[in-house]
Amino acid sequence: MGQKSAKSNSKNRATAVIWGSAVGLFALCIPLTAVAKSGPILPILVMLGASSGTAAVWLTPGQRRREETLALKALEDRVMNLETIYTSLPDFEQPPQLMNKDGY
Repeated sequence: MGQKSAKSNSKNRATAVIWGSAVGLFALCIPLTAVAKSGPILPILVMLGASSGTAAVWLTPGQRRREETLALKALEDRVMNLETIYTSLPDFEQPPQLMNKDGY
């Protein structure tokens, strides 16, 4: 549960920064819209930008990459262990016989 709260906490902070910046841009859009006589184009663009930024933050799989990296590291460690075991085995010209011809 600690990872989920930390994960959503970072996403919440990113969302707060995005929308905090959007509010500042909305404050700038009011006088710019009046001077440029552009209508609601600037505020709509600010809202679309903040919305797409928020969607990008919440839809990216950040935790999955970390889990895949850990799984890949574990597999690499296992392969290295197997290589170490294989190289430490003695070389045989003929394979050793485990049983006699009588079955014992």
